[in-house]
Amino acid sequence: MLTVHAADAVIGAPDGADSVAVDGGAVVAVGRYAELTAARPRARVRRWSGLITPGLLNAAAPALLEAAYHPDPREADEHGTEPLTGDALTALGMDDARWGASARRGLQRMLRHGTTAVRGPFTRPAVRTAVARSGLRVHAPGPAPEAASLDPLASVPEPADAFAAALTVGGPADLAVFDVPDLAALRTEGAGRCTATVLGGRLVFRRS
Repeated sequence: MLTVHAADAVIGAPDGADSVAVDGGAVVAVGRYAELTAARPRARVRRWSGLITPGLLNAAAPALLEAAYHPDPREADEHGTEPLTGDALTALGMDDARWGASARRGLQRMLRHGTTAVRGPFTRPAVRTAVARSGLRVHAPGPAPEAASLDPLASVPEPADAFAAALTVGGPADLAVFDVPDLAALRTEGAGRCTATVLGGRLVFRRS
């Protein structure tokens, strides 16, 4: 469906741009809200506070999904809510089914941080299946950050270093929205300020 996402500013676009028009899974225009909506009067409009950026790449995904357990909310009393690693992970006696369920929860947590792409490789079959079904784009193996974090911004000097792809007309409609006034605030506050994630034109996360 043709949709215009409007915010205070669009990062990675010409100065003055505050909106992105997407149709299906592609970006069809980037520019000022008045111009984009005038040319597309039938478009659905989603208004956001803060910044629209390209979706983020989490380069630590193998460690987060294959070397950590993301507890089910029903396990919070026993295991807490943060990923378990090391001895705590070993004590769980993980099997394929549990790895798959953990990966699905971990991927949902990534979406809540503006992630639209992950860096492989993934060696556990259950994790590979979860990643494939999530729709997240998988990038080729490359350098991994020293410390794995659900926040892709935590391991890069500047937010732009974590953008999965450039925001271009004809490119994939993979976007993240952050409730911050500018890039300096995003760098300081991190991807936990994500309020929405768009993957292939679909709104896959919206903070309530």
